[in-house]
Amino acid sequence: MVVMQILHMNKGNGETSYAKNSIVQSNIISLGRRAVDEALKKLMLSNSDISSLGIADLGCSSGPNSLLSISNIVDTIQNVCLDLDRPVPELKVSLNDLPSNDFNYIFASLPEFYDRLKKRDDNNNDCLGFDRRGEGPCFISAVPGSFYGRLFPRQSLHFVHSSSSLHWLSQVPCGEVSKEDGVIITADLDNKGKIYLSKTSPKSVHKAYALQFQSDFLVFLRSRSEEVVPGGRMVLSLLGRSSLDPTTEESCYQWELLAQALMSMANEGIIEEEKIDAFNAPYYAASSEELKMVIEKEGSFLIDRLEVSPVNWEGGSVTEENYDILRSKPEALASGRRVAKTIRAVIEPMLEPTFGHNVMDELFERYAKIVGEYSYVSSPRYAIVNISLVKMG
Repeated sequence: MVVMQILHMNKGNGETSYAKNSIVQSNIISLGRRAVDEALKKLMLSNSDISSLGIADLGCSSGPNSLLSISNIVDTIQNVCLDLDRPVPELKVSLNDLPSNDFNYIFASLPEFYDRLKKRDDNNNDCLGFDRRGEGPCFISAVPGSFYGRLFPRQSLHFVHSSSSLHWLSQVPCGEVSKEDGVIITADLDNKGKIYLSKTSPKSVHKAYALQFQSDFLVFLRSRSEEVVPGGRMVLSLLGRSSLDPTTEESCYQWELLAQALMSMANEGIIEEEKIDAFNAPYYAASSEELKMVIEKEGSFLIDRLEVSPVNWEGGSVTEENYDILRSKPEALASGRRVAKTIRAVIEPMLEPTFGHNVMDELFERYAKIVGEYSYVSSPRYAIVNISLVKMG
């Protein structure tokens, strides 16, 4: 699986598109808003005479959330500058994702975004200084490429944001590695009947996934250490886990249920079981301990804030009231359909090359029913890790 080519959300604006099914990711951005605001305030207070800020949103995807983070960041910078009675610096904003991302969708929404900023500017006595076209000190550009590597010039960024992206790996982990006649040979993971980590996965699979995440995250930090100025800040939000065990339900059970849907189709001869055995998701839900270990190993950033927050599979808060609603079978099944549409919008492009486009509707109909039945008897949740980092001088 060439991750660079298939790791993108469902494009366009159709019923299965990411644009129509990204409320969970929007809620995760909202959950991380406090950490973003706090980091930006500290950044502005420590840079009283700065006239230009380099800002990057890594893994911006496409759809209504693509400019949400940037809008929040601009709002906060504007409000901080108003409080400090100082002009807002020029904002050089870079939106990053893989080249396969639907950047055209983002470009088409930029005029409306600038109009909103212009109206906000008019209501705040031109503190942003937009010109008559609604353009001005917020300059937005796209930077396609993997964030597991360098993307920007040295010391050109003051603030980096990433939400719902760093749990995606640069590649599917390899199995056993051997050397024959000086040639390194890697084997596929032996993860029969599963598509991600599971209670029944061999320990070698657990190790391979952990090592792949640690390697990727280390490269991410080393790349940003070159690009972020001393004193610059990063706020990262990703799906993770609160337990040391990588097979807890909060970290992997959405994949376990999808494997069940696939296996039900294999048992009926609709797809080949060998294809399920060959597919493994390029994903990893890291613990806070793993994140801390890699950050300390890389050595360029200090942790200013790290918190793990639970959300349900629809991105809402975890409360008894919310889960009581799902004790109704019809509502649990309806929730299963919504969850299945959200997950389909994200991972369908990964599944299609292996299983084919023609089985996707059937697969996600089965998945929706399995998720709904599980929600009726359980309380499924994700663990969202929010981490705020500062670059050491």
